[in-house]
Amino acid sequence: MAEEQVDYITPLLTEFNTKIQDLEEKQRLMKERLLLIGENLVETKQDIEIKFAKISSSLDTIKDEVIKIKDTTSIITDDLDSFARKKEVELLKKQATMFDPLNLARIKDVKQMIKEAKQ
Repeated sequence: MAEEQVDYITPLLTEFNTKIQDLEEKQRLMKERLLLIGENLVETKQDIEIKFAKISSSLDTIKDEVIKIKDTTSIITDDLDSFARKKEVELLKKQATMFDPLNLARIKDVKQMIKEAKQ
């Protein structure tokens, strides 16, 4: 009877041992996957930090350039007030051509032209 119990228990113990080994294998695989995921997470974090640093540097550069552009624009708009407008320049040009001293007749010349016209 003791042999029958041993024969009955042996397959159960074998099955139990097999299930424990399967569970241990699954646990080992899960542990390896978890370690791999952890390594990937660390690598991804490092990549993101590098990209963030580059973006931050680019943003600082862009901010500096925008400030320079604003300053330049401000200087240009301030200087525009001191320049003459196109219409003003054209008006001065017309006035200068109307008062061309080289084309003005002297009184003596006018008197001579009148004399010539009477003759």
